[in-house]
Amino acid sequence: PAEPTMVLRLKFLNDTERLARVRPGDTVGALKRAYFPGQEQQVRLIYQGQLLRDDSQSLAALHLAHNSVLHCHVSQQSPAPAPAGPRASADPVHAALNVGSLMLPLFVLMLAALWYFQLQYRHVFTATATTFLAGLTLLFSFMAFTMYRR
Repeated sequence: PAEPTMVLRLKFLNDTERLARVRPGDTVGALKRAYFPGQEQQVRLIYQGQLLRDDSQSLAALHLAHNSVLHCHVSQQSPAPAPAGPRASADPVHAALNVGSLMLPLFVLMLAALWYFQLQYRHVFTATATTFLAGLTLLFSFMAFTMYRR
């Protein structure tokens, strides 16, 4: 008996959709080859917030149901191969300073400096400025707690 087919909705970043007719036994790689020929390496499929990395995984193993939505991201250039060995940081693109990872420590340092100056030079800080600083500290603490408790 032939395996039943199901329809998956491939949703792109620009909110366009494409329907894909597949079988539960098909793999992620087969889906990429069928609907993105020649672009398999540039396509990233996301299901329920999880990147589908394993191209050999079957769609049934992912518990995809009829009419499930797969989010698709097609990058313009092919991804670089995974760096191997200690010389991986020699690539200037990957060795660039990752500013995003420095934002949290920089913000903490700025808040600490502001609190230091507030305690050392109370006469310069108005009640409004101190209230704003306390509110900013509470907001930052709440955001840091919610982001990093995962």
